[in-house]
Amino acid sequence: MKLGFLTLMICLLSAPLRAELRLTSVITDHGVLQRDTPIHVWGEASPAEKITITFHGQSIATVATSLGIWEAWLKPEAAGGPFTLTIHGSSELTRSDLLVGDVWFASGQSNMEMPLAGFPPSAHVTNAEQEIAQADLPQVRLLRVEHQSSDSPLASFSGVWQPCTPATARDFSAVAYFFAREISRREHIPIGVIDSSWGGTPIDSWISLDALSADASLMPAFAARAHFADMQTHPSLIEAAEKRSDAEAAAQNLPKPSHPWHPDPVSWIPAGLYNAMVAPFTPYAIKGFLWYQGETDSADDRANLYAKLLPTLIADWRQQWGQGNLPFLFVQISSFDSPPENWGIIRDSQRRSLHVANTGMAVTLDIGERDNVHPADKQTVGARLALAGRALAYGEAGLEYRGPLYRQTTREGSALEVWFDHAEGLHSSGGELKGFEVAGPDGHFVAATAKVQGTSVLVSSPAVTEPVQVRYAWQNFTDANLYNAVPLPASTFIAQVP
Repeated sequence: MKLGFLTLMICLLSAPLRAELRLTSVITDHGVLQRDTPIHVWGEASPAEKITITFHGQSIATVATSLGIWEAWLKPEAAGGPFTLTIHGSSELTRSDLLVGDVWFASGQSNMEMPLAGFPPSAHVTNAEQEIAQADLPQVRLLRVEHQSSDSPLASFSGVWQPCTPATARDFSAVAYFFAREISRREHIPIGVIDSSWGGTPIDSWISLDALSADASLMPAFAARAHFADMQTHPSLIEAAEKRSDAEAAAQNLPKPSHPWHPDPVSWIPAGLYNAMVAPFTPYAIKGFLWYQGETDSADDRANLYAKLLPTLIADWRQQWGQGNLPFLFVQISSFDSPPENWGIIRDSQRRSLHVANTGMAVTLDIGERDNVHPADKQTVGARLALAGRALAYGEAGLEYRGPLYRQTTREGSALEVWFDHAEGLHSSGGELKGFEVAGPDGHFVAATAKVQGTSVLVSSPAVTEPVQVRYAWQNFTDANLYNAVPLPASTFIAQVP
């Protein structure tokens, strides 16, 4: 009896262990596969296991590596569906109700993350309940990624594709939803949107370590992380002190004291969010990117680096996906009264990033709210991103998708003449032109009088007889009101006279 049991155990231990057949977590029921490009399918199995993949009349075989990793490429498919994907090896897996269309990867911080249901009680989406009730779009599929950070790139994530219904759209990114709705209605194809965002996060958390470490000029990002880490030495004691302060104020019937915001420390690790919330998707073919982030980087120790970090992120993601210069559509942060921060620097840095090929920027100065960092009008944001997408990703010829963009400044006596591109029908909205400032050699900016002259604006101030700098919509919260004929608003900018 004992000998038989021992023999059985030896046989079991000596037999090769079979790994469970797995398919990447990116492909689930109800998902969208990118049209008109080879379809990448991958997963795990036992080493050397033979795998067969079938999809919409296609069949292809592959063999797992010695590590148990397998992959295959199906031929490109036109938009359509629903289809079923079958993976056959030691067992069989199926994924059903798959559509073939365009997939967009949406990311950023809270204004991208903000769902149709809003962030009650402080932030709401305009006409939210009506929008949610009408969010029954069978050709749109949604995938929301759970928050996660990692020290190394991950192969999987938590989340599944879902059909767009009032129940699923309610908790999905409002900006990404409005973009998808607009593109789906115009292109008449399935649209999938992956929402991988986390509120209150800096841009360097979303960039790979490969990209951050390749440029020595990005070292300040690690210095900012070091400063942040130093502040985390005694979090429990800080929390206890704040609670005591709150209790003392309440006991004396005084207003509750304000305290510094304490973000989740793991969400501020350079490359941490890239590793966990971006890297799992890089083998998955997509149509392009949507990005809405920058508010967190407006602090003094971060703002001036953003002009380098955003182009770095764009180049990094394009390289990681390996699909060339995929369209990268981003939102310029809006208008908000936040005195200790530098929103003008961030907005101007975003404008300057338009030198990167195949990028589009949605200006949102005119929808900002003075006392709310989360503007309610997410419909306009989605529509302006879609406008850029229609031009850059879908090739609508002659479509004007940019507001007036600064070109150059010339001197006109004691005034400056500011010239714009995308300036047909240049005009002020709602009265006199606002938002321009000029400065002399001392660098002190004052409000200026501005007048539209065709495709330029003449700017002057009696307080500055020798202006050498001009800027527009620079204040954190601004009532700047320059538009073109579309109408689309002009971007924040700052310039030195040659």
